[in-house]
Amino acid sequence: MSALPATDSDRAWRKTLAPYATSSLRRSLVDLATSVVPYLGLVVAMCFALRVSVVLVVALSIPAAGFLIRTFIVFHDCAHASFFRSKRANAMVGGAIGVLLWFPFGCWRHEHAVHHATSGDLDRRGVGDVRTLTVEEYRSSAWWARLGYRLFRNPFVMFGLGPLWVVLVGPRLVSPFAPARIRRSVLGTDLALAAVGVGLWSLIGLEGLLLVEFVPLLLMGSAGIWLFYVQHQFEDAYWQTNENWDYDQAALAGSSHLVLPRVLQFFTGNIGLHHVHHLSARIPNYNLQAAHDETGEFGGVPTLTLWDAVRCVRVKLWDERQGRLVSFREARVQHPSTRPALVADDGAT
Repeated sequence: MSALPATDSDRAWRKTLAPYATSSLRRSLVDLATSVVPYLGLVVAMCFALRVSVVLVVALSIPAAGFLIRTFIVFHDCAHASFFRSKRANAMVGGAIGVLLWFPFGCWRHEHAVHHATSGDLDRRGVGDVRTLTVEEYRSSAWWARLGYRLFRNPFVMFGLGPLWVVLVGPRLVSPFAPARIRRSVLGTDLALAAVGVGLWSLIGLEGLLLVEFVPLLLMGSAGIWLFYVQHQFEDAYWQTNENWDYDQAALAGSSHLVLPRVLQFFTGNIGLHHVHHLSARIPNYNLQAAHDETGEFGGVPTLTLWDAVRCVRVKLWDERQGRLVSFREARVQHPSTRPALVADDGAT
């Protein structure tokens, strides 16, 4: 997707944040040493733990998932060409890490760029975002489409079954009409994963492969989906039609500042400072906190505590009349309909 023309507001923010949009080789190497290295070390430990106890393997999978989330942040920075100054280095490291995460780097980079270019735009939904319907779109849908949407937005489906699709299945597929570079990215990653899978199977067996490889991946996927969800799905999130959409406002009002305990901020690589990231995607993760603290320009951004973020899962639909995300119950109360209810009252959801 071609970039939108830069406005005066865009240029002002870029100038303000430019000092932070510079990578440091030393800090990038520290990031790798505190993400990829401990994850791989835990994978080795889990392989040896298979001889001791399955319970021990599952216990080790929890910190492994934490370091895998941190590894994803490195992958994410590489996709934005912010981790290294060299474009080639970003692509090489991102592609290698993509095998650990099961994400094809080139394909994911493209979809994520679309997400940044369209976040909060009601007329350009559907790529790299969480599917969101307006109240009127939901009400005018067939019963089976409404049922499918309710299932999709159910927390147990989204965060429980969602990782199976988002991590394991979806990234393995590619349209035959996709650009050649996207097809190569997907197929190359799939071939590398097949080789890794066969190697691990031969070393630790099928049960060991499932425990060591898939458990941390699915835990990482569940946490990652939740993080991505709360970054843009909160009650007062910014949504506008394309003619009224503004990039800076989408970043400042449509991306949350998720305030996490220090240990969780470490494992999530400061991505909770999502408003800063959307204003300037070229800022590496280790500069996001300084950019937020030192510019003094972010007093009005949506700030979520951990409890606020948990409660965000109740919002499901964009109410164009009220200009906010609402629950199914709120939509039913605010927009009474003569149509029969799809399902019985589901409380706040």
